[in-house]
Amino acid sequence: MIQQLLRKIETNKAVVGVVGLGYVGLPLVREFTRGGAKVIGFDVDERKVKSLTAGKSYIEHIPSKVVREMIQSGLFSATTDFKQLRKPDCILICVPTPLSKMREPDLAYVEATARSIAKALRKDQLVVLESTTYPGTTKEVMLPILETSGLKVGKDFYLAFSPEREDPGREDYTTKTIPKVVGGYDANSLAAACACYKIAIDTVVPVSSCEAAEAAKILENTYRCVNIALVNELKMLFDRMGIDVWEVIRAAATKPFGFTAFYPGPGLGGHCIPIDPFYLSWKAREYNMPTRFIELAGEVNVSMPEYVIHKTMVALNDRGKAMKNAKVLVLGLAYKKDVDDDRESPSYELIELLQENGAKVSYNDPHCPVIKHTREHPQLAGMKSTPITAGNLKKFDAVLISTDHTSYDQKFIVKHANLVVDTRNATKNVRSGRNKIVKA
Repeated sequence: MIQQLLRKIETNKAVVGVVGLGYVGLPLVREFTRGGAKVIGFDVDERKVKSLTAGKSYIEHIPSKVVREMIQSGLFSATTDFKQLRKPDCILICVPTPLSKMREPDLAYVEATARSIAKALRKDQLVVLESTTYPGTTKEVMLPILETSGLKVGKDFYLAFSPEREDPGREDYTTKTIPKVVGGYDANSLAAACACYKIAIDTVVPVSSCEAAEAAKILENTYRCVNIALVNELKMLFDRMGIDVWEVIRAAATKPFGFTAFYPGPGLGGHCIPIDPFYLSWKAREYNMPTRFIELAGEVNVSMPEYVIHKTMVALNDRGKAMKNAKVLVLGLAYKKDVDDDRESPSYELIELLQENGAKVSYNDPHCPVIKHTREHPQLAGMKSTPITAGNLKKFDAVLISTDHTSYDQKFIVKHANLVVDTRNATKNVRSGRNKIVKA
């Protein structure tokens, strides 16, 4: 009964299960243990579970010290045994929701997790999906699988959606302080989910349904996607007009109302913005509703790596060097500065496009010393970061700045490089060697 579950949650006797111990799941585990809850973490990756059990973190902004404290407190354990899903009172799902090669939603991880939960599901459990997806996923995809258990939602178990809002590397907001939107299948599901998150999160924002919560997350990321596409398109236009788009954005941002600054780049990265708008446009087809605005924004952003490579090729040609056999150093593998998160990073596509055009490519990233195996770029696995030294920089025909890590000494880089292609305006404060810099 709902009263029994709420009583367990409110007296901090409820066990929380987190499925998926990556950039979303592990920070969530941290906050629940800090709130005094006992947490069981589930992951299919045995290496992650072994690492956590040994008190070692594999995520840069979650120090190993934090993991050791969680383990030693007795509040956290990690496992690959999904049969133990019967133990938690609240199960939070934080698994990937990528796109297929045809840019359609790939819910394989969500569906597999739902099947694992269905095998172990018992009465009075709460199941919450956090993975970003299109409106309707919780009820249309998750619910039918969960009810194969023979249990009924709202009566035997409870179901909700609460979108993750992780932004690795931020210091002004944390998992705990970012408000948590929660939508329940019914009133009891909403009450249980809100009570659960109040253990770990400062502000819980209830909405009327799972669909409203799913749509809120899609709106947040589509908003960013569309505005980034706008400045990316303006970057290309202003470049032809001989105008510095970065100067224009700085000037426009002095207006105290009616304008929010967004910045161009080499392409979109991270798990949300490059993917979520395509989830929405795919779902819109079911309602015979074209989303031309969203799809156009996606096209602009997807085209940015090609634009950067073209600018690099032209810059090399201007210096009497062909792209074929040119030595190029890509600075930054992470999708944004000062993190080790390389999910959907445009740097991967830049490296591959350079190689396809005959360039000999190396990379540097102090946060990603070795390229891990990925489904999308398996051929790059094992590639190691090249140290930034004066001697190494001089060996390259071009240095392409894809990620503007704070640790990069841009003056040093420009001084010793033969050519710098800057996609982030990272060299804005470098006064000498301007003839070496090309904005892209």
